Amino acid sequence: MDQKDLLLLRLLEENSRLSPEELGVMAELSPDEVTRRVAALEEEKIIRSYTTVIDWDRAANGGVAAIIELKVNPERDYGYDRIAERIAKYREVRSLRLITGVYDFQLTVTGKTMHEVARFVSEYIAPMDRIRETATHIIMKTYKENGQAFCEKEAGERIPYSL
Repeated sequence: MDQKDLLLLRLLEENSRLSPEELGVMAELSPDEVTRRVAALEEEKIIRSYTTVIDWDRAANGGVAAIIELKVNPERDYGYDRIAERIAKYREVRSLRLITGVYDFQLTVTGKTMHEVARFVSEYIAPMDRIRETATHIIMKTYKENGQAFCEKEAGERIPYSL
């Protein structure tokens, strides 16, 4: 992987709908070279998928999202990997990360209601072998997701300034 591949990855991460022609102009590559490089990155599973960032509050979904932190006892010879595989299989789990600090895992979980999220955690996650503790944080409002700001300023709105 060279600097051109890294540039293509950054550009696609910001906007995966850019055409090979647009990407080529930005990366100083021909559209055919862009297509070849992107196909290679997909085949190597560096590009995992193409997604859309959705403002669910504006879409009037009415759903609930929560961040769940877990303390976990790692398994001998497998560490955290096998329990992560089990947790990742649930459709309610939107993201799962191994983190440093007080907790070991951080999950983002979605559901239709807070009760549904709470039931999912209490019935499926908390009882799993090796889970020692859970902490649930309901997401009240999203200001930025995957690099996309959700808080647009009104036209002509002044930014506060002080000395």
